[in-house]
Amino acid sequence: MIRISIQTVLAAFAIAVLFVTAVQAEEMDMIVKLGFDRVPDENTCEGRDVSPSIEIQGLNATSMAVIVDDPDAPFATFTHWLIWNIPPTDVIPRAIAKKGTLKEPFFALQGWNDFGEIGYAGPCPPSGKPHRYFFRVFGLDRMLDLSAGATVADLQKAMQGHVLQKGEAVATYGR
Repeated sequence: MIRISIQTVLAAFAIAVLFVTAVQAEEMDMIVKLGFDRVPDENTCEGRDVSPSIEIQGLNATSMAVIVDDPDAPFATFTHWLIWNIPPTDVIPRAIAKKGTLKEPFFALQGWNDFGEIGYAGPCPPSGKPHRYFFRVFGLDRMLDLSAGATVADLQKAMQGHVLQKGEAVATYGR
């Protein structure tokens, strides 16, 4: 018969709590930089509408996913870009092609934004107060089994249980 003392159970519980706390603390240790506080016209509907360069520091994951959205949109959070299965890199270059499956500058997949397009679609808010645009980068423990053309809900569901790190940068844009 195996006997387990209350001290052994408490010690195991304490170790489990410390492990969970360490994992949760690690989730936000990735730094995301855009190089601007206001989205440049080039990256909006007023310009060439190309994706900006995103710098990532401190990534320690198998793959990345990016969600860009605008929580200040008139009716609900508006998704501008979904891209996933990005291999580890320090920089996501600007002007990523607007197609579901990318082969250059790296292999990755993209989904539908709320403009009804695949790939990046930049800020295009109504006139008035500037909106905030959140560039959220997720470090994942694996490549996702998710086809190109997925929705933000599909991507969020596929990422559940696989996020090791998170980081975000915020920029504004108004017209």
